[in-house]
Amino acid sequence: MSTPPSDAQARLEPLRTELGQIDRDILALVARRQAVAQKIGQVKREAGIPTRDYRQEREVVQRARAAAEQHGLTGALGEELILALIRGSLTVQERDTVAASAEGSGRRALVIGGAGHMGRWFVRYLGAQGFAVEIADPGDGPAGVVNHRDWRRVALDHELIVLAAPMPATAAILEAMAAAPPPGVVFDVGSLKSPLRKGLRALRAAGGRVTSVHPMFGPDTELLSGRHVIFIDLGAPEATAAARALFEPTMATLVEMDLESHDRLIAYVLGLSHALNIAFFTALAESGEAAPRLAKMSSTTFDAQLGVAGRVAGENPDMYFEIQHLNDYGTESLSALLYAVERLRSVVRAGDLDGFRALMTRGKGYLQERAQR
Repeated sequence: MSTPPSDAQARLEPLRTELGQIDRDILALVARRQAVAQKIGQVKREAGIPTRDYRQEREVVQRARAAAEQHGLTGALGEELILALIRGSLTVQERDTVAASAEGSGRRALVIGGAGHMGRWFVRYLGAQGFAVEIADPGDGPAGVVNHRDWRRVALDHELIVLAAPMPATAAILEAMAAAPPPGVVFDVGSLKSPLRKGLRALRAAGGRVTSVHPMFGPDTELLSGRHVIFIDLGAPEATAAARALFEPTMATLVEMDLESHDRLIAYVLGLSHALNIAFFTALAESGEAAPRLAKMSSTTFDAQLGVAGRVAGENPDMYFEIQHLNDYGTESLSALLYAVERLRSVVRAGDLDGFRALMTRGKGYLQERAQR
C-alpha cells in the first residue's frame, strides 16, 4: 500500500529543512577555509614564498580522496570538491597578491575599447593594481570609470595605454598613433598579430614604447594559474618588461616569442580547435537528426565534445571569423584538418584496420609526449 502524498510531504519537509541547514554549515566552513587561505597567502607574500605549491596540493587532494572514501563517498567526489576549494583559495590569494604589488600605484592607464569584454577585464585588473583607469570607447563602459568615448580627443599622457578594441580598429589606432607616439607604454591584446603587424612596426619605428601581449584566456577568467600570457618584443624591451611586470604577481605562465611564431602557433591553438568544433556542430545541425533523439543516444565522448562545441557556438562569430580569416597562417591549420579528415575517411572506407590503428597509435604517442612536457 503506497503512502498518501500528504504524509510523504509531511515527512519530506523536516528532511529538506535539515538539508538546507547542512548546506549553510558547509558554506560557513568554506568561508572559514577561504579566510585561512587568505592568511596563508599573506604569510607567503611576506616570506617571498610562491603562492602555489603543487606538492602540497597533491597531498591535500590525496587526503580528500581518502577522507571521502572513509565516509562512504567516492574518491573522485572528494577530489572534485577539494579542487574547487583550492581554486577558490588560489583566486583569493592571487587577487590579494596583485593588489599588494601595487604595480600601478599613482599611475594612470587608458584602456581603448574598455567597454568590451576583455577591455572590462583590464579595467578591473589594472584597477586592482592601483592604476587610475580611464577608458575610450563609443559604448558605455563600467560604472564609475571615466569614458572619453573617442581616443583621438584624449591627451594620451597616460603611463600605460591598452588597446582592447577589435583587431581592424586596433590596427588603425596603432597606425594613427605612429604620427605622434604617446610617451607611455602601449600594448595591444589581440588574439592575432598578423593584422597588427604594420601598425605595431610603424609605432615602434616612430619611437613608440610599444609591445604586444596576448592573454590566452577569456574575460570571465579570475584565476590565472594554468593560463598563459604571451609577450612579443618589437624592439622596445623596456615596454615588454613593463607589460610583463603587470602579470608577474600572478600565477600565469609568461611566455615570450616573435610575432611570426605567435600567429603560426595560434593557427593551431585557436584556429584548428575552433574549426574542429564549428565543423562538429555544423555536421550535427545538417545531419537531419533531431537534438532530442541524439540526447537519448549520448555517450561520454559525445557529451564532452558537445560541451566544448556548445561553448564555441556561444562565442562572438565576428571575432572567431577574424581569428580564421586574418591569420596569415590560418589556411595551414585548416588544410591540416581537411587532410586528417580525408585520411580517416579513406582508411574507414577501405576497411584498413592497420591504417586506423596507426592513426590512433600516432595520436596517442603525440598526446602523451605533450602531457609529459
